Amino acid sequence: MNILVLNCGSSSAKYKLIEVKHNHTLAEGGVEKIGLSDAFIKVKMNDGSKKDIPLNITDHIGAIKAILDTLTSPEYGCIKSFDEIDAVGHRVVHGGEKFSKSVLITPEVKAMIKECYPIAPLHNPVNMMGIEAIDHVLPNVPQVVVFDTAFHQTMPAKAFMYALPMKYYTEDHVRRYGFHGTSHRYVSRRVCDVLGVPYKEQKIICCHIGNGASISAVMNGKSIDTTMGLTPVEGLMMGTRAGDVDPGAIFFLMDKHNLTTKQMSDIINKQSGLLGITGVSSDMREVFAAYHEGNERAKLALEMYVHRIIKTIGAYAAEMNGVDIIAFTGGVGENQTNTREAVCRNLEFLGVKFDHEANEATTRGREGLISAPDSRVKVAVIPTDEEYMIARDTEAIVEGREITD
Repeated sequence: MNILVLNCGSSSAKYKLIEVKHNHTLAEGGVEKIGLSDAFIKVKMNDGSKKDIPLNITDHIGAIKAILDTLTSPEYGCIKSFDEIDAVGHRVVHGGEKFSKSVLITPEVKAMIKECYPIAPLHNPVNMMGIEAIDHVLPNVPQVVVFDTAFHQTMPAKAFMYALPMKYYTEDHVRRYGFHGTSHRYVSRRVCDVLGVPYKEQKIICCHIGNGASISAVMNGKSIDTTMGLTPVEGLMMGTRAGDVDPGAIFFLMDKHNLTTKQMSDIINKQSGLLGITGVSSDMREVFAAYHEGNERAKLALEMYVHRIIKTIGAYAAEMNGVDIIAFTGGVGENQTNTREAVCRNLEFLGVKFDHEANEATTRGREGLISAPDSRVKVAVIPTDEEYMIARDTEAIVEGREITD
């Protein structure tokens, strides 16, 4: 079965066409700058190179049409007609408490996704644009939605509740939901396959470290805690997000500088993190370059970044009364060997024995162990594959099968 996986943003639409049975990617790319005069589609070629093709589009419907035209084009395509697309799987960021698994899209599901708009105003509305664009362009093709929050619906109340007056949970559903769930689900399962150990008997700390970053505690196949909360701001220091901040500091700054909630949201979401501390970049590669040039703010940012990861791993090991596996994924987790080593060198008390040579050899999309053979806690790098998980869930739902871990 060929599944088209879509991940729509406010001005972009990433896609991947996957033949699910053999997990074979037939095509991938994305439309950028939707609605602007310099919009284009980026297509990954068979030799691994990428080609940018200018587009004249004004909305997500035009972007979806451009993707489908590219998939069927003689020059860049891989299918002869739209009939070869059996279903479409969508990434939707927030499912609230309503969804603990992926579901077939129906009018009722659309309505419930829209009910989550107030708690995910930056994500769910644009995710819905992709769903409605497919309704318009491929009205007879079944669609499935896979939620970033679904995997974390197994968290117990003691982990997801905030210590706010209960009415804000019962009336407004303010609680911790967690994100990157599709990635954490894939990586925690895949690392057990790599190690040859039973998934539902392991204590796993999964570190999705990228421009957005979160860590999850996965115990016996279920997420029991994660760092992101009601929104993706909570938790770790990220590329442009602040992570954990004393709310009192936010109130102080808003009062002192007469900031609106929108301005404050922009500060903690887009001006903070690595970018805010360094003043250089949100990109870890550029931050490391500044550090090697002697930039003291870059040095501080890296120390803060690593400190929060170490602190969280220690907390989750305590929460699970031990840890068997630590897995790194995401852009930084998969490629920044220095960051992984800085974290792991501080985990010897847990039983981690680090292998420097193995760590240096494990990058650029490679799976591998970076702990020593006799390390009591196994540490691995597992490149995430959220698109495959979305495609796999989509196939199962369309075929009427139970979704498995």
